[in-house]
Amino acid sequence: MKDIFKGNLVRLSAMDSEEVGKAFSSLGRDSELMRLMDTGPTRLHSAKATTKFLEKIIEDDSPANHFFSIRALDDNRLLGDINIDVINNWGSRDSFVGIGIYKREDWGKGYGTEAMKLILQFGFIELNLRRITLTVFEYNPRAIRSYEKCGFQVEGRMRGRIIKDNKRWDVLLMGILRDEWKEMNQ
Repeated sequence: MKDIFKGNLVRLSAMDSEEVGKAFSSLGRDSELMRLMDTGPTRLHSAKATTKFLEKIIEDDSPANHFFSIRALDDNRLLGDINIDVINNWGSRDSFVGIGIYKREDWGKGYGTEAMKLILQFGFIELNLRRITLTVFEYNPRAIRSYEKCGFQVEGRMRGRIIKDNKRWDVLLMGILRDEWKEMNQ
């Protein structure tokens, strides 16, 4: 058996809310990053407030939610975070996934794609999920390409769902089924 939390570039680790809170609050000043992660207006938060927010999420966490830090294998630095949340109930075996790579200098290097592949493996093997779904903004073609490399397909489109730069943008709904994932990973 292989380590399901470790790839060639990254590994998934337990989330340290203080570490992620500090990193995320300093990155909050990067409005482009924040606009790629959230539909709402970009807001600034202190490290303390962000840490407190993350601690509450983890404290109130249910067994259906799984939060991880993404770390570089070569030097163990924090690259970002990823989470998978089982929706409705375990009977449906459907979930949503979310990911963020924090620093621009780490974008486009395959870290996010590999982290997503690891979380898909975790979801389909460990959690026995049937479907994993995500949403992505139409103005984020880099993320869309990464998700397609992992096997996600566009399943729907919420037309004109968000406003950025005084323009309406679509939000894409992308998903992958267990059988599709298995076929890609034989």
